Amino acid sequence: MRGIVFTGDRQLELMNFEDPTPGPGDVVLEMKASGMCGSDLKTYRVPKGGTKGNGLPAPVGPVIAGHEPCGVVAAIGPGVTEAQAKIGQRVMVHHYIGCTVCGHCRTGWAQLCQETTIKVYGASNHGGHAKYMLVPASTLVPLPDELTFEAGAAISCGTGTAYGALRRMNISGNDVIAIFGQGPVGLSGTQLAAAMGARVIALDISPERLARAKEFGAWATVDPRSNDPVGAIRELTQGRGADLTLDTSSSSEARLQAIRSTKVWGTMCFVGEGGDVKIDVSPDILRKQLTMIGSWTFSHSGQAECARFVVEHGIDVDKLFTDRWRLDQAEEAYTLFDQQNTGKGVFLM
Repeated sequence: MRGIVFTGDRQLELMNFEDPTPGPGDVVLEMKASGMCGSDLKTYRVPKGGTKGNGLPAPVGPVIAGHEPCGVVAAIGPGVTEAQAKIGQRVMVHHYIGCTVCGHCRTGWAQLCQETTIKVYGASNHGGHAKYMLVPASTLVPLPDELTFEAGAAISCGTGTAYGALRRMNISGNDVIAIFGQGPVGLSGTQLAAAMGARVIALDISPERLARAKEFGAWATVDPRSNDPVGAIRELTQGRGADLTLDTSSSSEARLQAIRSTKVWGTMCFVGEGGDVKIDVSPDILRKQLTMIGSWTFSHSGQAECARFVVEHGIDVDKLFTDRWRLDQAEEAYTLFDQQNTGKGVFLM
């Protein structure tokens, strides 16, 4: 089979690999959709010979990209029970695995495992940008029949990440939430928060992305380059500030704006990976009684919960996708995605 491998300096190759064979406890998936995520760009942009700096050990040999996999079970290894997987079953993947026995792993938070170096499929281990993918059966998350494989791919990281953050903030229909960044994760947040009854203020520097946010249910939109975003949010909220703010942008400036536009006793959440922010602790946090939290993706059960929420509320996750690609179009796909002014992309097999 062929798989997409990032080789550094915004270059990639379609390399040949042996078709995988499942070992004990493993399954092989026939991929149907594999989403493109903003965190892919961190590896895509790394200089040749550089490291992503994600704390993972350097992989031995090329690694197939793609951590938003969705497909059907094609082969089952020894020891896999019928309750875990069936041939032909439609599934997503919770794309981490740790020691499997610590408290974090047992509660579905394998990415928080402290007992071993976690494996991340699509980063340290082969991911979904190929015809087949080998994973432990324990990582599978059933894909509801009502959802497309593309929707399942989105829920496997970007949409699931937004859902996990909103749940962490205990969002309700009484809230105004300002979401900084309307890339795929931010736009998912806008779509989900609106479905949860909240009023969404969507912020981005791209007019195209702001227009899409409005289509996805945003109550108001703000371009930080043409407005004072903190002032605009206060004006929209009668001077109080937003009840909740969510940064998906990783921009230092946007993060600080999110903190400063949150109301007294409000909650601000970081989702965007990488970068930093300089905070003046007294006025920005202490004297506002501000709650600041971080949210890293979601648990195994949280991924399933997100899929159920999407089904039960009739959310059209497929609208996130503006570009659908074949594997042999990978170079064109990532060149476009690297510009970060379009919607979400997905490889369809």
